[in-house]
Amino acid sequence: MAPDLESLDALRSPAGQDLLRRLAGASLDVALATALRRSYPADLVAAAFSLTELRRLGRAKFGRADEMWFTRDGLEQAAPEVVSAHIALRYRGAERIADLCTGIGGNLVMLAGEAPVTAVDADPVHLAMAGLNAGVYGRDGVVLVRSDVLGFAVPAGAAVLVDPARRAGQRGAGQRGVGQRGVGQRGVGQRRLPAGQSSPPLGFCLSLASGGAAVGVKVAPGIPAELIPVGWEAEFISSGRQLGGAMLWSPAFFTVPRRATLLPPGLTLVAVPGPAVPVAVPGRYVIDPDPAVTRAGLVEDLARSLSPVEVWKIDSRIGFLSCDREVRTPFGRTLLVEDSLPWSLKRVRSAVRAAGGGSVDIRKRGSAVDVDELHRRLDLSGERRLTLVLTRAGDRPWALVCSDP
Repeated sequence: MAPDLESLDALRSPAGQDLLRRLAGASLDVALATALRRSYPADLVAAAFSLTELRRLGRAKFGRADEMWFTRDGLEQAAPEVVSAHIALRYRGAERIADLCTGIGGNLVMLAGEAPVTAVDADPVHLAMAGLNAGVYGRDGVVLVRSDVLGFAVPAGAAVLVDPARRAGQRGAGQRGVGQRGVGQRGVGQRRLPAGQSSPPLGFCLSLASGGAAVGVKVAPGIPAELIPVGWEAEFISSGRQLGGAMLWSPAFFTVPRRATLLPPGLTLVAVPGPAVPVAVPGRYVIDPDPAVTRAGLVEDLARSLSPVEVWKIDSRIGFLSCDREVRTPFGRTLLVEDSLPWSLKRVRSAVRAAGGGSVDIRKRGSAVDVDELHRRLDLSGERRLTLVLTRAGDRPWALVCSDP
């Protein structure tokens, strides 16, 4: 399908809207597609099938996905609505916001609830979808600008959000003609760029704050610490223990150097001063920190925040914590240790069987064990749900057979 607005216009036509309504609750199978091609053009049926599929997938991210407009790579790039809403709070009170690399408008629909927004993208299909999605959310004051963001002049006094592409060939990269595909087509041949690389480059994104502007840059959660500039805040955001994104906030937005945020309801962990956390053998409980805490480098700060309970690390380089008293924290999952042993497939399999394991959630850090292969070889026959923690303890491969307290 041609990388232009023709297919999008067809979907917005009366025939396209009628077709989308017919597909909304239907089973998207070959028989239905064949039947519909007797009444609608084949290209329109294909585009409608793709968009309907994407709307269903989009429900995991957006509350109004059934009315929204997506491409596959645009949906993949977009942060969940709860994350975008959290990010938009930083822009409250801004006179105007420049949303660079707006894509399908996942951030735009929340930013426009805080201030007038200029949305910029080089891709005409994504830009049109961003405008349509802003309408779905009833957002006014949106100006759409088709431009390569590298050459776009940010309006004076505007706060900036830039969401660069982090996959090769992805739309919204700010460069004309990059990875353009038709509405709803699969993102074939994409690959993740190495952490810290993006299009436009991170250096350009950071330079937007050179005049003191308030700038937020969405980055890959695995960004190396050395790429975070001095004076910028790094915020790592998770939703339901899934890492939903990371933000770099310029000095105009700065509050603390590092922050782990859990959504909902917006709980935050920051640095907790104190002595180094000791390292010792696993105790009665193990605490698996939320991935936002781990990525933010705040594992020891989490341990100190749990005082007066004594908490320690089970290995100097691994993020699991341990204690002998049950402690609950939203920033980590506490598990009861039923067996603690050096890693050995034979011994672990025997320990899981003795504990009555019927299903096992395997959590690993610092372990080279193949999780899928281990699942196949555990020979589960019990009735209990267990968690198997594969890690290192005292610089040795270690296993912890655990259950919920």
